[in-house]
Amino acid sequence: MADGKYFSTTKRGEIHELKEELASLDKGKKKEAVKKVIAAMTVGKDVSMLFPAVVNNMQTEDLELKKLVYLYLINYAKTQPDLAIMAVNTFVKARRGSHGSSAQCRAGVQRALSLIGVQQWSDSQDPNPLIRALAVRTMGCIRVDKITEYLCDPLQRCLKDDDPYVRKTAAVCVAKLYDISAELVEDRGFLDMLREMLSDANPMVVANAIAALSEIQEQGGQEVLQITPHTLFKLLAALNECTEWGQLALSPNNNGKVFILDCLAGYDMSDPKDAEKIAERVLPRLQHANSAVVLSAVKVIMRAMDVVPSEDLVKAWSKKMAPPLVTLLSSEPEVQYVALRNINLIVQKRPSILAHEVKVFFCKYNDPLYVKMEKLEVMIRLANDKNIDQVLLELKEYAQEVDVDFVRKAVRAIGRCAVSLEAAAERCINVLLELIKSKVNYVVQEAVIVIKDIFRRYPNRYESIIATLCDNLESLDEPEAKASMIWIIGEYAERIDNADELLETFLETFPEETAPVQLQLLTATVKLFLKKPTESAQRMIQLVLSAATTETDNPDLRDRAYVYWRLLSTDPEVGGPQERTILARG
Repeated sequence: MADGKYFSTTKRGEIHELKEELASLDKGKKKEAVKKVIAAMTVGKDVSMLFPAVVNNMQTEDLELKKLVYLYLINYAKTQPDLAIMAVNTFVKARRGSHGSSAQCRAGVQRALSLIGVQQWSDSQDPNPLIRALAVRTMGCIRVDKITEYLCDPLQRCLKDDDPYVRKTAAVCVAKLYDISAELVEDRGFLDMLREMLSDANPMVVANAIAALSEIQEQGGQEVLQITPHTLFKLLAALNECTEWGQLALSPNNNGKVFILDCLAGYDMSDPKDAEKIAERVLPRLQHANSAVVLSAVKVIMRAMDVVPSEDLVKAWSKKMAPPLVTLLSSEPEVQYVALRNINLIVQKRPSILAHEVKVFFCKYNDPLYVKMEKLEVMIRLANDKNIDQVLLELKEYAQEVDVDFVRKAVRAIGRCAVSLEAAAERCINVLLELIKSKVNYVVQEAVIVIKDIFRRYPNRYESIIATLCDNLESLDEPEAKASMIWIIGEYAERIDNADELLETFLETFPEETAPVQLQLLTATVKLFLKKPTESAQRMIQLVLSAATTETDNPDLRDRAYVYWRLLSTDPEVGGPQERTILARG
């Protein structure tokens, strides 16, 4: 296989030159060669074919070179776990010649892997703590069973190392080892050692122990992290002493979970005194510059609020929570989005926290669409009788913008405000009527949909606007808008003079309509017949019942039609003898 396939952007002989430099006796030349390899790897070039030549430089006293080799090894051990065996196989063949038997090659692979493991075993006992930590971290990243065998003893040693940097690195390595061999971790007592580390004097060690136990708990599904009152005290102490990364307890595989604060949130706060103590220790984290720390602190305090009986205390905490949450909206759009998703949940439970901050959630012209959508959700949650005029004015502006999805969402938001705030319903309807007068197709259709919901929420209250809706029938071409208008006509058939004519225009395309529209047409026609049993209504119901029972494959539509047909033909209270005869004849 040509070298150029892997290193396509370099000269054909560069791989060969790098191999020669990596095998050079000159330490400076070796180091420069490894740096070139790392540089190529960093920009996405495939330098995996140099694996044997790079790994062969592990046995060195040069700390910088050792770090570079381990960096290379960790990268390819993560992205291509099988590469270790394949590359070492190549390495062995190169040393033994290509004519060795397959058994000899397999034995050579095992010996080469053993050499890597032995070297890392040796490094795990190095006087330099950086090298000890580097060795155990690298062994945790190489997902090869033969290396794993060499990992256990050094890992046990490193978990009890005198240097906290080594201990915290070893704690994360236990979680990686559990992913490779859960049984091995349990048999060698690593879980108990991690639990003991929760009482470690160094807060960073405590943070990483929690990170490891939490990750193991997610992977294995068993409860390995139990917070006791004694552990709780240690966590609170570690939270105050460690850096933000300790508070976050981030490791490469944990997807950014805030482990210390998550553990505090998961603690059973049945005792109000414990809840108050936890909240008071966590409150300073609200002022942190890291948004993840702030949101996790909010989560802990929200849990504590459910337990603390004092309303005054809850109000005081709420006042302290509002400014940090508002500050998050000054971050970059991605952080804003995550913050808004969390704020949406917060205001659902405790809207009073941000009740006076609705203006902060007004959309800016340069906000991305996904941020605008989330801001709308929060605005709806925070709308009340005091700020509804401001909110409606803002929503009306949004409904006149150019982004169709955003406009639709804004119109629906006006409807949701009307449904949730009875005192403001009329003002919301007036805004919707103004938007309908704009004659913009998708605005009219969304307005019809939300007005239907308003009619259902407040029956027999705003029928005066039906005439305006009927004047815009031609604008309706979307199934949901059609279904909503049909429902309105059927519900208020006795108050609409030409209700039969309006429904008949929809019946002309009955077979081509979607299922929701057909179902609404069926129900609306039956309502029309019951409220105004004229000859045209009789003809229409006969037509729609016949089409719904004989010309459709939709079982829901067919079954509903049969139910209506039998009810209408047997109920003595429905219509007169002529109507029942017409229905029965079908």
